[in-house]
Amino acid sequence: MEYAEAYGARVPKVGLGTWQLTGGSCYETVSRALELGYRHIDTAQMYENETEVGRAIADAAVDRDAVFLTTKVSPRNAGYDALLRSTKESLERLDTPYVDLLLLHWPNPIVSVEDTMRAMDELVDDGRVNHIGVSNFPRVFLERARDAATSPIVTNQVQFHPYRPQRGLLGYCQDEGLVLTGYSPLARGIALEDDTVQRLAAEYDRTPAQIVLRWATQHRDVVVIPKTSDEEHLAENLALFDFKLTGSEVDELTKPSLRKSLGAMLNGLVSEFR
Repeated sequence: MEYAEAYGARVPKVGLGTWQLTGGSCYETVSRALELGYRHIDTAQMYENETEVGRAIADAAVDRDAVFLTTKVSPRNAGYDALLRSTKESLERLDTPYVDLLLLHWPNPIVSVEDTMRAMDELVDDGRVNHIGVSNFPRVFLERARDAATSPIVTNQVQFHPYRPQRGLLGYCQDEGLVLTGYSPLARGIALEDDTVQRLAAEYDRTPAQIVLRWATQHRDVVVIPKTSDEEHLAENLALFDFKLTGSEVDELTKPSLRKSLGAMLNGLVSEFR
């Protein structure tokens, strides 16, 4: 496993995203992922699966301290009091005294970012949260959050795939020593049908998903959290670090496309925003 590091956080470059995993399926998927070697699990208040995630981690033959656990605060809980209360409830559902990383899931324009960050700083000071970050923040909002926080913001979790390579935001994160956490790294499956992906998969004797995930993880300071409940895919998504794409292949795979990015995003927005 490779890692990305920022401000004392050491984050496995491949984690398990749990969006849309619920109930017994979520428990079984997280349990199997931990058996296979995953040590980075991502959940959120909005996913309504923190209980199942926490139970799977508690039941696993893996020390809690060996698992990098992220949860995200709903934007409706961005206010100071609500953030403290809801995080306490998240910790209870997760059955853990702390999370490794706490993110604000989306910006909330009607809540003062100073109040949000003050609450997150307090959670770090109390030892209930090891690191803080944000999700779905444009650069200008990220800068405001960083200015408001006392604790370092270690990551911004955003959509990241060959059709949305986030060049400006990624460059900023790399320059400032932040990790960029990429969700929907397969573009909701759209990237798997790409001709270049298909060709490289054949040349490297890899799956298309492995080619796309390797494209992402070869970027400095980028981690990915693909979601799958398929055991074969769980294993494949973790088996990325025994081959490497060339620089020209990485460039060839990078195909910014607003249409395909929106298509991937809309596929996820059908049920609820991520």
